[in-house]
Amino acid sequence: MMNINVKKIGGSEEEYIEIGCHVRDGRVDDIVRFVESLDGNIGGMKGDKRYAVPVTEIFYIESVDNRTFIYSSKDCYETSRKLYEFEEVLKTRNFLRISKSVLLNIMKVESIKPALNGRFSCRLLNGEEVIISRKYVSTFKEYISGKV
Repeated sequence: MMNINVKKIGGSEEEYIEIGCHVRDGRVDDIVRFVESLDGNIGGMKGDKRYAVPVTEIFYIESVDNRTFIYSSKDCYETSRKLYEFEEVLKTRNFLRISKSVLLNIMKVESIKPALNGRFSCRLLNGEEVIISRKYVSTFKEYISGKV
């Protein structure tokens, strides 16, 4: 029997959910991801360790060669979830698709400026720049005008 703890530090007490299983498989991983998403965290791997990345610390999520990466200010984590899954879960948390492969946390944008060929460039609070592709510029403008 294997026990998996999904932990959250809250106040002065530690809260956790314990999952008992014989084998950790995709179903168990789905349960862990679901619990972490309710808590405002997204599970990611860095090396062979699993981390709970707070949604508020995520700058953007990118899909490259059928692999999905979560970028915070300093670290990069890999996840088994697909970009479209994150888009659905995070649409109410200020995340917006800005290209075929990138989902951006709007709250981490420092500045926006026009780029070549109808695209826009976003400078993030950590100094990185991401490009809003032409296809998503109008959606981005609508989103920003509705939030301001």
